[in-house]
Amino acid sequence: MENLVSSRCKVQSLSEKYVFPAEMRPGKIDVALCESIPVIDLDDRAGQNRAIIAQEILKASQEFGFFQVINHGVPEDLMNNAMSVFKEVFEMPAEDQASIYSEDPNRSCRLFTSSFQYCQEDVHYWRDYLKHPCHPDLDQNIQQWPEKPTGYR
Repeated sequence: MENLVSSRCKVQSLSEKYVFPAEMRPGKIDVALCESIPVIDLDDRAGQNRAIIAQEILKASQEFGFFQVINHGVPEDLMNNAMSVFKEVFEMPAEDQASIYSEDPNRSCRLFTSSFQYCQEDVHYWRDYLKHPCHPDLDQNIQQWPEKPTGYR
């Protein structure tokens, strides 16, 4: 539980365990400058653009490594609410986070840090995860989701 990055927000210095050696860092990679990031429009009302959209995603992934998606059909208020709940999860008191924290990779719903092999890592990633199942049976899987924050479920 003390491994969670979110529990270290007041840390003044970074442990060497979170600093990758120079040979593992990206280095000096030439990156093309651009005016904007790629935007992928998922609007495919006629059902004829799937191959084109797939190619745009592939190209953006290869050339930039990321892209923005528009016309995906997810309402903005739903996205905003989800982000608020996720923020609440990582700001919960330690005793509430402890109920969902687990280093067991077989636990279907769990809060953990860095990677699946934290204890075996020489260098850790600076990240926390909340993993929970939802597919294919949402009604069954939702019962495994955290009770707190109350808006999570």
